[in-house]
Amino acid sequence: MKEKSLLFLFTLFSFLLASCDNVVSSTGEVESSINENSSSGDEEEMKLKLEINDFEFDVMLEENDATEELIEMARNEPITINFEDYGGFEKVGPLGINLTTDDTHITTKPGDIVLYLGNRIVMFYGSNTWSYTMLGHVEDLTYWEEALGDGEVVATFTLAE
Repeated sequence: MKEKSLLFLFTLFSFLLASCDNVVSSTGEVESSINENSSSGDEEEMKLKLEINDFEFDVMLEENDATEELIEMARNEPITINFEDYGGFEKVGPLGINLTTDDTHITTKPGDIVLYLGNRIVMFYGSNTWSYTMLGHVEDLTYWEEALGDGEVVATFTLAE
């Protein structure tokens, strides 16, 4: 009877440990296991804030080397760029340094923000098909065209809080 009680307790203990992401090996030692359904909390969306005049937008960033470099720049200080109209569908501004490119032939849409030639940021209010490195996208385009306006604009990228 005592052996059955000990076996029951051992089985119950093993079950409880296994449900806590630990496994009891055949030798009775507790081993850690990886729960594939658990989240480490490091999977936050990468985003920047974009300010143009009195308007503010959230930029949801792609996961690539260029965006990681851009975030690192924004950690040091806000990134302010003077943008000019080009082609009637985009604003282009010099970044001042080269970022890592991963150009892909894409068709952009309003709100897309891309890297061109490694050192120019392009914000789209129209569409174009070309080879760019996608940086991110402004999802809420409310006031987007008003913010970009006609002619030159100054835009500042900062870390999102």
